[in-house]
Amino acid sequence: MPERMVKRNAPYDLCDIVIRDASDKELEEISSSMALGLSLDEMKAVQQYYVKEGREATDVELQSLGQAWSEHCCYKSSKSTLKEFVFGLDRDDILSRGDAGVMVFDDDYGYALRVESHNHPSAIEPYGGAATGIGGIVRDVICMGAQPVGLVDPLCFGPIDRDVKVPKGIKDPKYLVKGVVSGIRDYGNRIGIPTVSGGFFFDDKYTGNCLVNVCCLGIVKRKDLLENYASEPGEVMILFGGRTGRDGIHGVNFASKDISSNSEEDSRGAVQLGDPITKEPVIHACIELAEKHLVTGMKDLGGGGLSCVVGEMAIEKGCGADVDLDKVPLKESGLAPWEIWVSESQERMMCTCKPENVDKIMAIFDLWDIIATPVAKTTDTGHTRLFWNGEKIFDMDIQFLTGGPVYNRPYNMPVPLSKKDEEFPALPALRDVILGMLSDPNVASKEWAIRQYDHEVRASTVVHPMVGKMNATGPGDASVVKPVADRWKGLAVAVGCNPWFTEADPYRGGMASIDEAYRNVVAVGAMPNAFTDCLNFGNPENPDRLGEFREAVHGIGDIARELNIPIPSGNVSMYNQAPGGEHILPTPMIVCCGLIDDCRKAVTADMKKTGSCLFVVGDTKDEMGASLLFRKFGGKGGDVPATVPKRLKEVSSRLLKAMSEGLVLSCHDCSDGGLAIAVAEMCISGQIGAQLDLGAMGGSDMNVKLFSESTSRWVAEVDGRDAERFTEIMGDAATPIGITKGDKFVVDGCEIPVEEMRAAWNDPIWNIMGGAAQ
Repeated sequence: MPERMVKRNAPYDLCDIVIRDASDKELEEISSSMALGLSLDEMKAVQQYYVKEGREATDVELQSLGQAWSEHCCYKSSKSTLKEFVFGLDRDDILSRGDAGVMVFDDDYGYALRVESHNHPSAIEPYGGAATGIGGIVRDVICMGAQPVGLVDPLCFGPIDRDVKVPKGIKDPKYLVKGVVSGIRDYGNRIGIPTVSGGFFFDDKYTGNCLVNVCCLGIVKRKDLLENYASEPGEVMILFGGRTGRDGIHGVNFASKDISSNSEEDSRGAVQLGDPITKEPVIHACIELAEKHLVTGMKDLGGGGLSCVVGEMAIEKGCGADVDLDKVPLKESGLAPWEIWVSESQERMMCTCKPENVDKIMAIFDLWDIIATPVAKTTDTGHTRLFWNGEKIFDMDIQFLTGGPVYNRPYNMPVPLSKKDEEFPALPALRDVILGMLSDPNVASKEWAIRQYDHEVRASTVVHPMVGKMNATGPGDASVVKPVADRWKGLAVAVGCNPWFTEADPYRGGMASIDEAYRNVVAVGAMPNAFTDCLNFGNPENPDRLGEFREAVHGIGDIARELNIPIPSGNVSMYNQAPGGEHILPTPMIVCCGLIDDCRKAVTADMKKTGSCLFVVGDTKDEMGASLLFRKFGGKGGDVPATVPKRLKEVSSRLLKAMSEGLVLSCHDCSDGGLAIAVAEMCISGQIGAQLDLGAMGGSDMNVKLFSESTSRWVAEVDGRDAERFTEIMGDAATPIGITKGDKFVVDGCEIPVEEMRAAWNDPIWNIMGGAAQ
C-alpha cells in the first residue's frame, strides 16, 4: 500500500488518501497505483478540491473521479470538436437525446437508436467483450421504455486471409473474429432480438486493435417514453438486474488508454461477464414499468457503474443523492466499497420513482424474478454521499464529480491525397480484376457470420441482410423491420463506413461514410431519417490523430446539416492503438435509419428478370483515391470521392419517387469496387447475367467507369416498358448502362459466368473460417 494511503480502523476495506500536501510526483504515483488514469493536471485539480474542502480524500472518492473523468465517460478530448461541428443539429421530430436517441416513427410510436463501442474488452476477451457490448447497447434502448427490435454489428479486424505479424499481447485476427461472432450470436439469439445488419472491415491496421461496434434499435409508444433522470429530490433510486461483482472494475479507465502488451494481464478484470438469461426478463420488466408510468426515470449501469449512474440521474434536475452502498446485492462477499461503487458488472439498471410507487415496482420485479433493491434517494444537497452501515464514506459536490475536464488539445490538419500524386496500378486482365475484387474479404460474402445470427426472431424482419432466392442469396443494402405488429410502416437500417477514404482524406471520408449509410437506406425505398455514429479513432494526445478526428467530424457535421438529418445519439471511442504505437484506420461508423410507409413495397438488390434495363444513378467521376482497386493492385494517390450533399439529396429524391411508382425492380448502391462490383453482386443475388455498354457514361477511361467509387450512386434495374418514365423522373441523374441477359456478366469484351462470380464471392470466408464459430 502506498504510504499516502492510510487504512481506516473499520470492519471493512476503506482507505484515506493523504492528497492535500502531495508533491507532483506523489500525485502521479497515487493516480498510477490506484489505476485512476488521471493526468498530473487533473490530479492537481482534484488536490485543490480537497484543499478547499479542508479534508483528505477517501479511496472510493478518487476511484469515482477516475471513472467520471475518463475519456470514455466525459469525452474530454472530443467534446469541443463535437460541439463545434455536430451538436445543435436539431429537428422537430426528435423525441429524446437520452441514453438512446428517439425519433418520431408515426403519430403513436417513436423508434430508438444508439451505437456503442466495445473495442478494448473484445481485444482482450473477444467472446465476453462482444457479448457484453450487445448487453450494454440493449440497456441503452430499454431504459427509454423501448422494446428492442433489431441489432446491428459493424466489426473491424486485421486480415484473416493471410498471416500477419501480431503485436505482443494481441490475439490473432481469426481467433478474434470467431470469438466476437460467437459472443454476438449467443447473446443476441438468447435474448430473442434479431441481428439484422452489420459489416466486416479487414485491414492490417486493425491487427493490434480490433473494433467491435454494436447498435440497437427499439420501438416505444410515445406516451410511454422514459427520461433518464430523476424528476426531483425525495425520490427512491432502485438498483435492479444483475448482482455486483469484481468483473468490469476500471472498464472505462481501460477503454480510455492505449492497449499495451500487458493489457491481457493487467486489464482482464475490466472485461464484464454478460448474462443474457437475466437480461431477457429485465427487458419485459422495463417495458411494463414504462407502460404503467410508475418510474420517473431509468438508466443503465454502463461505463462507470454506480459511480456514474447515480450522479448522472441526480444532476439533471439539480439534485444530490444519498446512497446506502452496503445494500447493493453482491456476487461475492468481501468487496471493498470502492469496488462496489465503480464495478461495471453487467445486466444492472437503475430507476427512480416516487416513494408511494416503490411497492408496486418491487412487485413487478418480483413477478419477473429480478433482483431489485432500493439503494439510494435523491436529495436537495447538491452532493453525492455514500454510507456504509450508517457511516459516511464519500461526500462530493455532484457538479465537480460529474463535470470533468474539457480539452482543446493541439491538432495537425491532415494532408489529403490528390490527383497530382496519382499512380495508376498495372492491372491484370479485366476478368481477374473483377474476380479478385469479389473474393477480397472486404467484399466477399459474410454469410458465415450472418447465418449464425437469428435475424428472423420476432417475425418482423421484412428485408434480410442477404437477398435473393433461398440458398443462392447475395448482398443486400439495408434491412427493413416491421416494428409495430398491426402496421405496415417499416424501419430500415444500414451501416456506412469507409476507413480508407477517411485515412486518405478525413473530411471527405467522414462525408462518404454518411453518404454510404444514406444511400443504402434509399436503395430499399426508405427515406433516411436519422443517424447514429460511433467515432473510432486513435490517441487524441497525438496531434495527427486528433486532426483526423476533427476533420472527419467536420465532414459528418457538414453533410448531416445539409441533408437536415439529425444525429440524436452517438459514441466516441479514442485510444484505439496497438502496442508499439500502430494506430487504427480512422473509422467513423455510421448507422442510418429510414422510414418506409409500406414495407411490402421495399426494393431489394437482386436482379428480378431477364431483359430489364440497367441504369447507373448518380455521377461517376475520376476519383480513384483509396479505392479498392488501388488498395488491391497497388495504386497510389488520386482524389478521394467528394460528396456533394445537395446532389445526393436531389438524386435520391428522384430515385425514391421512381420507386414509389413501382418502376424500380432492383437497386444496389455502388461502394467498394465501384460500378463493376455493384452489378456483379446484383447478378449473383438474382442469378441473372448482365450485358453492359458504358458508352453513354462518357469519358474514355474504362477503369474509371468500372471501378471509381464516386459517392451518391446506385445501379437500378427497370422494366423496359418503364424505362421512359424512369428516365423522365431521373433526368440527368440516370444513365443507361446495359440490360439483364443470359447467365454471364459481359463488359468490355470480358465474359464471366455468374456461377463463377458466385464462387469467387461466396467461398473465401467460408474456406478461411470453416464451420460455425466456437
